[in-house]
Amino acid sequence: MATSPDTIIAAFEQSGIIPVFYHDDADVCLAVMQACYDGGLRVFEFTSRGANARKNFTILREKKLASMPDLYLGIGTIKQAEDAAIYSGLGADFIVSPIIDPATAEYCRSARLLWIPGCMTPTEISLAEKQGAKLIKLFPGNVLGPGYVKAIKPLFPNLKFMPTGGVEPTEDSIASWLETGVVCVGMGSNLLSKTLIESRDWETLKDKVLQSFAIVRTMK
Repeated sequence: MATSPDTIIAAFEQSGIIPVFYHDDADVCLAVMQACYDGGLRVFEFTSRGANARKNFTILREKKLASMPDLYLGIGTIKQAEDAAIYSGLGADFIVSPIIDPATAEYCRSARLLWIPGCMTPTEISLAEKQGAKLIKLFPGNVLGPGYVKAIKPLFPNLKFMPTGGVEPTEDSIASWLETGVVCVGMGSNLLSKTLIESRDWETLKDKVLQSFAIVRTMK
């Protein structure tokens, strides 16, 4: 049975940082997820962006069940209900979409699965709210900026927000977002450095996650 959306949203708030990652190599995926886990994060978004997405997600799920029972593993870049159903069957704890797809929203509601749609405009946010969304992915964050959150947040008092894209693992960048009232920030390559991944420097990657997580903890 799926974990309740409210429980997972609480985990998002606790982590403060949501790593967003894809790689064709399963061993790399496992090492990156382990570095994030060892760095203190308990939420991980794997993205369905490559030919090996389903296979690698299954491997990550097996690793989670074996040694990371308190980790919530979700799938991102889901644009249709059929894919949401497939990954739900593979054990996804939550579904992240770059868009608002009513069929995906309906499926997630029926499966009692947390659905996090990507929005850019107030109209899109309103549509997502009407489709039952509780947590909104603001994307692309680097285009919208923290000032956008300050402007629109009062319009949607019952929603929580997560900017993704352009957030840097620095005190200034993280603070600029958290001070607007977002519950967490999504970070991809800015946190999960391509250079560190190519060099397989997992210890430095873990330290980078630890440092970023420490910044969040001082602001919560």
